[in-house]
Amino acid sequence: MYDRLQSLEDRYEELSQLLCDPAITNDPKKLREYSKEQSDLEDTVVAYREYKEVTEQLDDAKSMLEDKLDDEMREMVKLEISELTESKEELEGRLQILLLPKDPNDEKNVIFEIRGAAGGDEAALFAGDLFKMYTRYAESQGWKIDVIEESANDVGGYKEVVFQINGNGAYSRLKYESGAHRVQRIPTTESGGRIHTSTATVAVLPEVEDIDVEIHDKDVRVDVFYASGAGGQHVNTTQSAVRLTHLPTGIVVSCQDEKSQHKNKDKAMKVLRARVYDKYQQEAQSEYASIRKSAVGTGDRSERIRTYNFPQSRVTDHRINLTLHKLDQVLNGELDEIIDALNVHEQAEMLKKVEES
Repeated sequence: MYDRLQSLEDRYEELSQLLCDPAITNDPKKLREYSKEQSDLEDTVVAYREYKEVTEQLDDAKSMLEDKLDDEMREMVKLEISELTESKEELEGRLQILLLPKDPNDEKNVIFEIRGAAGGDEAALFAGDLFKMYTRYAESQGWKIDVIEESANDVGGYKEVVFQINGNGAYSRLKYESGAHRVQRIPTTESGGRIHTSTATVAVLPEVEDIDVEIHDKDVRVDVFYASGAGGQHVNTTQSAVRLTHLPTGIVVSCQDEKSQHKNKDKAMKVLRARVYDKYQQEAQSEYASIRKSAVGTGDRSERIRTYNFPQSRVTDHRINLTLHKLDQVLNGELDEIIDALNVHEQAEMLKKVEES
């Protein structure tokens, strides 16, 4: 581990020199590439340097015990050794986590797809609640939300809503949200006061750039039509809505949120690129495919990653057996406690695999 850490520090120093080279500063592409690489290394290098400093102080303190010291000074040195040993162990744990493989998509923007599943109108209403929850969380992080496609139902919910969240590290925080979400509550339309169970499915996809997946114009059929529904007041004036069909895969994406056909096409292409990339990734990586399939599921009531129980004001994430009696806060977008717990769990699982290998 320490040889690898030293090589990372050496590379960090090399990048510092390169970023001062006029040949690099005058090349926007290389400047951006090297700056990002150095930024990615910074947390690890800072922790490693702190580790080396603590290790040196610990060695010095231990050597002092070999000298002739009075009782009071000896106790002070022992206390210092104890504190430095604790710091060293904490830094070793942090460095192990920092050296874990990074998800290459972590810094990307995300595309969310939320659909009402089992439960009819109540499922659509719950899909709307989830949309508000993620919107509020994104706003709390200072991220931008951009609705791409929405299909509302008559009771104020969503059959489907597709939107993009733009923000640094958005995917790293939200990738755990893919799956079936279950709600247990008394519907407003239920006169008998019985608790109903409904589900909505969530899919979180990283935004994909042109370099990540190549989509040829000849492989995409573009259809335009009149917009309708919310935001479609110009329904009889222009064919601004766009539907894209990727012929090799059969994936279809439509967008009518903007009044401009060009803007709708750009938005639809982002979603299409993400879905095509995701499909190819699943086909290429069977392990990844099985993980995602089990996470997203079909929307059936029995396949869920999280339950939102209104009578008990309870939220339970079934993957890590985490239960919080903070339903109102969670639905208001306070998701950090759940996301942090999922992140710690994933890191622990990865560390376990490293130790076993």
